[in-house]
Amino acid sequence: MNLLLPLFAQDDGGGGAIVVLLSLFCMLIVPLAILGVVLAGMWKVFEKAGQPGWAAIVPIYNTYVLVVEIAKMDIMWFVLLLVPCVQYVAVFVIMIKVAKKYGQGDGFGIGMALLPFIFIPILGFGSARYNPSA
Repeated sequence: MNLLLPLFAQDDGGGGAIVVLLSLFCMLIVPLAILGVVLAGMWKVFEKAGQPGWAAIVPIYNTYVLVVEIAKMDIMWFVLLLVPCVQYVAVFVIMIKVAKKYGQGDGFGIGMALLPFIFIPILGFGSARYNPSA
């Protein structure tokens, strides 16, 4: 019985609350902030192309608008995004095409495919202009 007394008499010092708050910050608030920046960037990308900004937040419709309306690609590319394994190649091709429509190079398009949370806000908030004939 005397061996358990030190375990119950310990003071945790209130450090648990700090750990919970830091965990909440890292696992909830930071990803939501990143999501907000990406959605705002995508909204601007859509508006620059003359599309409604709200289309950026509608899940499947936003992909359709990006592929068919903004990138001016055949609807088959949109369908290819539904095919497992093929979608990885299709994303790169589509993002490179979108980057070219905004006057960017192939490297920027690859960046959009690999790191969209960085490159889409750059495209949306940057000085790039949409050129439908590019």
